[in-house]
Amino acid sequence: MQNQGKYRRYKTIVQIFFWLFSLVFTVFQIRIISEGSAITGTPAFLKSFFLNVCFAVSVYINLKVLIPGFLKNKHYIFYTFWLTITLFFSALITQFLFIYPLHFLFSPESKFDTFHSEVFSAFFFAHMIYVAISSFAKFVTDWLVLQDISLQYNKMQRQKLEAELKSLKAQINPHFLFNSLNNIYSLALSNSKETPRLILMLSDLMRHVLYESKEDFISLEKEINFVTNFIELQKLRLSRKVDLRFSMEGKIPNKQIAPLLFEPFIDNAFKHGIRSPADAPFIHIAFRFTDDQVFFEVRNNYAENLTIPKDKAHGIGLQNVEKRLQFLYRKKDYKLVVNNAENVFTVFLNLQLKDHHANKRDHS
Repeated sequence: MQNQGKYRRYKTIVQIFFWLFSLVFTVFQIRIISEGSAITGTPAFLKSFFLNVCFAVSVYINLKVLIPGFLKNKHYIFYTFWLTITLFFSALITQFLFIYPLHFLFSPESKFDTFHSEVFSAFFFAHMIYVAISSFAKFVTDWLVLQDISLQYNKMQRQKLEAELKSLKAQINPHFLFNSLNNIYSLALSNSKETPRLILMLSDLMRHVLYESKEDFISLEKEINFVTNFIELQKLRLSRKVDLRFSMEGKIPNKQIAPLLFEPFIDNAFKHGIRSPADAPFIHIAFRFTDDQVFFEVRNNYAENLTIPKDKAHGIGLQNVEKRLQFLYRKKDYKLVVNNAENVFTVFLNLQLKDHHANKRDHS
């Protein structure tokens, strides 16, 4: 709202200067045409004043009535028709105004003409120029206002998204950290040799969430290392009956990706997969890499009597991923498919990877 008020003030100032310039300009023009009228004389000034009043009438009829009423509603034929009528009568009134009081009162010795087609054509063309200039100025101003509103909206969306991302990180920290520490503590009590390695994994994971994921894009290799550690620690929660498969095909390219895109989907699979009373519960996670793309799929099953409500399946973490994909990637650069059918929940994500110089959103 502040920016719209700013543009309105600028628009008013520009219009005042425009009409002052037009007044001075037409005084000069009338002086040249009139041959002998003083530039500061009453006839030249009055003629210029009334001429600009006539121009203003046609300009503001177009700006305030025709454009909002017809052009913005895409009634192009009606707009063209009424604009032509407006220009015609504006030129006609201007010519008769010059004939009747101005020409008659201040130049009584001149020849009295009731109508002159060449003068009418000149006035019609002049009105058309003024209407064209003012219309162009309006379109430019409206475009600038829309651009400014769009920038402000995108800024607000980005701030909101960053807040949601922080919320997502905050959700990961307490629950996952608590569960992981409990499991590691149990291993430590049994003097397991795995304890130091798992503590190091947990440390790397928390460092990634708290620090490295602050950027819009990070190294794909770092993100995959995070996912690997995340899955390794999640395995501590699994019973032996859960069929967990984690595979990677192809070499990880030296590219960048938005952080924490995969974690919500994987976390969702573990959350529902380990709770599933299905006879043969499974969680299958697969990555495939090409030179500039990554293909990710995660699948988990659940029993027939266990439904996954839509708001759960698409919780804040999953919604956050969808919003960040829309915000950080062009529509053609990613494909996200979430499917819940035949007691199997599947997520597929195909993503175009970024080069290392990409730090901001790119929709070009």
